[in-house]
Amino acid sequence: MNQYVTGTTIKELREQRKMTQLQLAEILGVSDKTVSKWETAKGYPDITLLEPIADAFGVSVPELISGHQIKNANVSANMMRSKFYVCPACGNVLHSMGEAVIHCHGIQLLPAETELSDEKHKIFIERVEDEYYVRIEHDMTKQHYISFIAAVSSDRIDMVKLYPEGNPEARFKISGVKKIYFYCNRDGLFSMDVVKGIDDKESGYDNSQERRELERAAEILFG
Repeated sequence: MNQYVTGTTIKELREQRKMTQLQLAEILGVSDKTVSKWETAKGYPDITLLEPIADAFGVSVPELISGHQIKNANVSANMMRSKFYVCPACGNVLHSMGEAVIHCHGIQLLPAETELSDEKHKIFIERVEDEYYVRIEHDMTKQHYISFIAAVSSDRIDMVKLYPEGNPEARFKISGVKKIYFYCNRDGLFSMDVVKGIDDKESGYDNSQERRELERAAEILFG
């Protein structure tokens, strides 16, 4: 374990819950002096106390250790709040429907920031019967490639893993798909909304400015 709960985290969580050191100590079966030592960095809670401390504050052990508290908005979360985490060490891709504390290979991962597709990462979406055919205009070398394409609706996600020297394309059942994500191993995460009046054209648009203007027009016309 390369991280451990800090006294600062314990103090912040305790004060947020308007709890005294004595009250926390009584819950944990230790003295208030012990809690004071933790909070002033003069000692650490035993590892067997991590779960009881987390329970006392109503957080998870990973939240307690990371010092990053997650606001529980995930109860009503849906797939449109999707977040993608990509491990820089192994390329592993992890997905969450909301806030999460995620580690891979000992690294705490941050959610990838999404950018709109651009001229170097052109996306073409065609409607073929009951599917979307998605193609990315991008090199697929061992050094520079698209690693996945994902289609997201309000209640599901469909992800296709891609590999170097393969084709950067995928097919997805339409069934409520609202957004397409794809990940470049060098430049990060990109996305494009699937817009009525745009997604059923026979081919995509290779001019990103024109495409965005068409998207805005379609939003006005179709909501």
